[in-house]
Amino acid sequence: MRFPWRAGNRLSLLINGEAFFPRVFEAIRAAEREVLIETFILFEDKVGSQLQGELIAAAERGVRVELTVDGYGSADLSSAFVTAMSEVGVRVHMFDPQPRLLGMRTNLFRRMHRKLVVIDDRQAFVGGINFSADHLADYGPEAKQDYAVEVEGPVVHDIRQFVLTMLAPPAKRRRGWRRRARATPGSQAADQAGAGSGQAQLVIRDNRQHRIDIEQQYLQAIRGARQRLLIANAYFFPGYRLLREIRHAAQRGVRVELILQGQPDMPIARFSARILYDYLLRGGVRILEYDSRPLHGKVALVDDEWATVGSSNLDPLSLSLNLEANLIIRDRTFNRQLFEHLQALASEHCQAISQAQLARWAFWRMPLVFLGFHLLRHFPAWVGWLPAHTPKLALLQPHEQAKAARSAALRRERP
Repeated sequence: MRFPWRAGNRLSLLINGEAFFPRVFEAIRAAEREVLIETFILFEDKVGSQLQGELIAAAERGVRVELTVDGYGSADLSSAFVTAMSEVGVRVHMFDPQPRLLGMRTNLFRRMHRKLVVIDDRQAFVGGINFSADHLADYGPEAKQDYAVEVEGPVVHDIRQFVLTMLAPPAKRRRGWRRRARATPGSQAADQAGAGSGQAQLVIRDNRQHRIDIEQQYLQAIRGARQRLLIANAYFFPGYRLLREIRHAAQRGVRVELILQGQPDMPIARFSARILYDYLLRGGVRILEYDSRPLHGKVALVDDEWATVGSSNLDPLSLSLNLEANLIIRDRTFNRQLFEHLQALASEHCQAISQAQLARWAFWRMPLVFLGFHLLRHFPAWVGWLPAHTPKLALLQPHEQAKAARSAALRRERP
């Protein structure tokens, strides 16, 4: 799903939780009417507890607060944690809540992987950072390297409309998408004043009619690259079309660099990516592994204007199964800021991979590489054969019930 390009946006790159969390919490404190949040992971750690406190405070002063979490990524939220928010009017939704089987989470696929925050239809945050302490450096060696973008301007209206539509019942949601499809480009945000000079476009991946929309944006940008292509992505195992275009860009003289995981939080991520190294290196692609801590970013830039920040990895889960959201950006200042940061990351914290290093792999690994490549390449199609259901959005603790229960308790306490 691609919303129209919106001009007049102010865009700020936020690096890691140290930059992201203070800006989000400050925005929530300044909210006057509405706070909308979608996140894959919310943990009951110091970050989650602070978010909970900020949302409770916002609801207590009359702000509408809608919080959506994923049933797989946030499966361990306690009843007390949720109830504390629901009692003051925070509406907590869970995408695809499912019972455990022998202690294991069963909703493995088609997860709500988006990370979106919208404040008062004037400010939004899009990226890959969850509300968890492992996005802060003081978490230790496993702290994640990640990115988000703060945006003000007309595109915020699109982000807000998307989140609100996803909160609506399915029938009303479908009517909302039909109305949006009939709307003329630019009409939705025509009354919003420009906050800056950047152009931005919200792109959504779903499992219905917009399965490859984010991948198509990558393909279009890579095919148009003339000078440089720089991708920093945590889980890198794209389909053949994307791989081929990355290689073709290098072969026609574009400087192509990939920053991938060198210290992965999941070893399968590095193994999967390394299956592709020989193909890419022989085509002239430069591959760097980030070795300081787990890379969790999902960012890319092309030439000196195009960039993207979002939740979508370049792997089978994100490109074929998960629900994702990326912001596509055309802004020279933002592009330069992201480029300078990634270049510093590459020079100071990354190891370049060479053909000589690959040659040291023992010959007996080659059958594993072959099998691994085809297993991962066909993984989304095989998952599609499994019995599927329509994921639902459940209100965990309806605030009307909570308020009624609290009122009843107060009545019982009166003499």
